[in-house]
Amino acid sequence: MAVFKLYSKRQKELRGEVSEVFTYDNLPSALRVQVSLIIDDAFGVDIGRYGNDNKPEKGFAMIHEIICREYGVFELGINDTGYARSGRAQLKNQLLYSPETDKVLDVIEFCFKYITNIIGKGLYRYKETTDIKLTPDDAVDELNIRFKEHGVGYQFESGEIIRVDSTYVHSEITKPVLTLLWNERFKGANEEYLKAHEHYRHGRNKECLTDCLKAFESTMKIICEEKGWAYSQTDTASKLINVCFANNLIPSFTQNQFSSLQNLLTTGIPTIRNKVGGHGQGQVPLKVNDGLTRYGLNLTGTNIIFLIEQSEL
Repeated sequence: MAVFKLYSKRQKELRGEVSEVFTYDNLPSALRVQVSLIIDDAFGVDIGRYGNDNKPEKGFAMIHEIICREYGVFELGINDTGYARSGRAQLKNQLLYSPETDKVLDVIEFCFKYITNIIGKGLYRYKETTDIKLTPDDAVDELNIRFKEHGVGYQFESGEIIRVDSTYVHSEITKPVLTLLWNERFKGANEEYLKAHEHYRHGRNKECLTDCLKAFESTMKIICEEKGWAYSQTDTASKLINVCFANNLIPSFTQNQFSSLQNLLTTGIPTIRNKVGGHGQGQVPLKVNDGLTRYGLNLTGTNIIFLIEQSEL
């Protein structure tokens, strides 16, 4: 279903009432309702063709069961009479009314994983028995538009809910690097970079920097492997960087122009991680602040994009 620019929305934009500052701890009720409707439209309604398989309800039941198992509970909630409701109803109840933002995002993320991975990959067969109003791609697009409309700093990318701190950084760094890493060649690096985003979303800043370094190193190892360049699986980031430069990953005629880049690569992510994320912290626990973590996350993405694009020239 298309997203319409209503008169009231246009007037808010003209008055400058559309905030560019994202919030993370509050999911407005209107957004929750819109996401619930998107999920309903993407799951669709069983039409009973070729037997009553009732695929949408089975999908909701499976998601409900998995989330309950992870929480260590039998049900997400029951109604006033004490009788358990359907998986769909319980998931919707958590989505619409839970005061815990992370648990609402759990429901959204898992429903959209199902929409993209299960419904999306078997869409033709799914549509034989189910009437859907939104394709998986359209559902993801609308979800991300709704997040942005409400000034909520999350997006669904590459099968995960990730935190967005800047629309420019997201469009210029995060989305491009996830697109490049989505390639099967970079599966390991993709998992590590997504883990870094997951840690960042939950405030686990040290763990975020650790997985940034892993993704950065994995990318270089994959490139070295594909190019047939000698390296060791135990090589650190600095050694891998030297291998890439020694083999002219950056063309020789641009070497001088990229001298500053070499300094950035050799003293950027590895040093940040080594100084604040990867060694003993002594008697006073070290706190890695959000700004430094965000810088490390974005710097990792920028470097990965550059290395992959250079490797494909």
